[in-house]
Parts: sequence; structure tokens; C-alpha cells
Amino acid sequence: MALKDITLGQYFPGNSFLHRLDPRSKLFASLIFMTCLLLSQKFFLFLLLAGICVLGLYLSEIPLSRMLKNLKPFFWLFLITFLIHLFTTPGKEFIHISIWGFSLSEEGFVNGLSYSLRLGLLIIFAAFLTMTTPPIEITDSLEKLFSPLKRFKVPVHEFVLMVTLSLRFLPLLILEADRIKNAQLSRGVSLEGNLLQRIKNIVPMILPLFISAIRRAEDLAVAMEARHYIGGEGRTSFRKLRFRRGDFGMLAFAGLACLGVVVLK
Repeated sequence: MALKDITLGQYFPGNSFLHRLDPRSKLFASLIFMTCLLLSQKFFLFLLLAGICVLGLYLSEIPLSRMLKNLKPFFWLFLITFLIHLFTTPGKEFIHISIWGFSLSEEGFVNGLSYSLRLGLLIIFAAFLTMTTPPIEITDSLEKLFSPLKRFKVPVHEFVLMVTLSLRFLPLLILEADRIKNAQLSRGVSLEGNLLQRIKNIVPMILPLFISAIRRAEDLAVAMEARHYIGGEGRTSFRKLRFRRGDFGMLAFAGLACLGVVVLK
């Protein structure tokens, strides 16, 4: 998989129902659904939340292939999570490997599948927020939510700006890493071989990536200074955030889903 295929953190332009919602309602709904995932222990609850993700795909009009690209970078995490539970969870044995002395249990298989599915759904719920909300709207919503902290001299605007820039630069750094990888491959660097050899060959790519990231941060700082950017006091937003019926409906649906998970749990 090419690094440029990673879409996590990228905004997907559209005019769907989810795109038109207030970013604060999408943020709260995402947190509620993630909490439901953490509270869920039964496999059928994961399937129920997976059905909510399918509904989210329909409401957001995001292609399934585009959403699945968010999961590709985490394939090895899913696999390791599944194998750890498969080999370490005691229970009713259904396969015994006498050569290594391992026993695979039905409970381990179910737990491994459940936790892998939980991780995947967490990533998808986070992707719904970033793919249907422009970074500037995420900034405005977070600043509105944390605005009471300004009374305690907390630099809310600077903190939110830092988070938003991190999300904004993630796709750019991925593209830069892909460009550096192709440049190294053209110079004869091989990324094949055993794990130790791959790690050794990746090291020459890390330093140029760090230099590129620092250079981009410096260019951004110079551009903001040239435009006399001053954060915090006196700044206004181009778009005024306000809740509509769709936002209240989304929060009500998320609340009912969380209540249902707690009852069924």
C-alpha cells in the first residue's frame, strides 16, 4: 500500500446530511459512539454499532472504498490484537498445536475478533468527523467548547490551533513521506528483506522527513507572521455555528444508542 493512499485526517468535500451538521454535534456524537464501543462487551453490540457506521456512510455519501482506506494502515495492529487474544485467552479448546504447545479457544477467537472490530469502529467513527468537517470548522467548534477555560487564563485559541494544524499537516506529511520513499527507491535503496533489514533501510528516510516537517512549520510561522496573525482576543469566525433540528436529532440518536448499549450490556 502506498503512503499516499492513507486518507485518515483528510476532508472529503460534499453536501450530505453529515456535512451540513454543526461540527459540535458531530464531535459530541463521535465521542458518544466511541464511549459506546468502550462500554460494549458483547459481540452483537459491535455488530449494532457497525450497522450505525453503515448508516453513517449512507448519510455522509462517502464511498466505501474511501472509508476502508482509513483501516489499511492499521492492518497489522488488528492482526496482532487478534492473535494475542487468540493465543492467550483461556476457554473451551477447539484446536491444539502440539508442536509449540499452543491451544486455541473459542473464547479467544471471539475476543480477538471483537477487540479488532472495536479498534476498526473507533477509527471509522473518528474518520466520520474528520472527513465531513473542514479543519477550520473543527477549530471553531473546539474553541467554542473550551471558551469557558479562558477565564482561567488558559490559551484556548493557541491550543486549538495547534491541534488543528496537526490534523491539517498529517496528510501533507504522508505525501512527503511517500515522495521521500520513491526518491530513495530510485537511488537503489531496497525495502525488502527481514524485519531488521527493513528497519535499517527506513532510517535514511526519517531524517529528511523531520527536516521537511520542520521546514514546513517554519514556512507556516513566517507566513502567519507576515499576515500579522494574532490569535485569541478580537478574532471572529466567518461562519457562525448554530444548532439546527438535524443536530438535535443526531445527538438524540447518539444518546439513545448509548442508553441502549448500557441497558443491553
